[in-house]
Amino acid sequence: MADLLFTELLKLKRSSMFLISILGAAVAPFVVVIATFIHEPATPFEDLFYNVNLYTVLIIGVPLYGVVTTYLFNREYAENTLKNLLTIPVSRMSFIISKMLLLFMWIMMLSIIAWVLTLTLGLLTQFDGLDTSLLLDSLKQFSTGGLLLFVLSTPIILVTLVLKNYVPTIIFTVVITLINVMAGNSEHRGLFPWAAAGDISNHTLPSTYPAEYSNIIIAATAIIGLISMLVYFKKTDIH
Repeated sequence: MADLLFTELLKLKRSSMFLISILGAAVAPFVVVIATFIHEPATPFEDLFYNVNLYTVLIIGVPLYGVVTTYLFNREYAENTLKNLLTIPVSRMSFIISKMLLLFMWIMMLSIIAWVLTLTLGLLTQFDGLDTSLLLDSLKQFSTGGLLLFVLSTPIILVTLVLKNYVPTIIFTVVITLINVMAGNSEHRGLFPWAAAGDISNHTLPSTYPAEYSNIIIAATAIIGLISMLVYFKKTDIH
């Protein structure tokens, strides 16, 4: 398992996708901070962190992390190396777990980068209201958002494994993002797992339904996606 993860890290080191993903994670901090500085310079730091995390989880994160997910899980299919890799021997379960571990680290790294950029740009543009408590709370919010998006990545992984192409996964993540946007002001958005993830990370979950409903829906989506993904990958023929 450790060797597989190390191999994945080596492959990532030589890939341009790593830099592209960092640039993608930087979009929300730059856009939100600069736009806020121009139009509402009196905005407190707390609102700055909130807005960046909101855009990261609900709008930028799903398609960005979807592309990262597709890159990780489709690379061996695209390069036609998976059938050779599995004869080393490497168990299919170890292969999937190593990919998911790397995906977790990658998503959390991008979430932290978004937080650091928000903090840095906010300090450079001299927003007020920053203190130690806010630093810790905001870091927790960004980390929670990243963790929840990783948990909800299992359906995206399933789509990638089944269709073995970037296009369907991108379409899938765009549809999720559009639903997030359309449900933005809905009191029922807590029932849609990806929208609920944004509210949970920012502590803005509507009181329409008990918070347990959103947690159960997120968990069910993740578990069903995980089981389906593992069953499919274990039983499918590798050509």
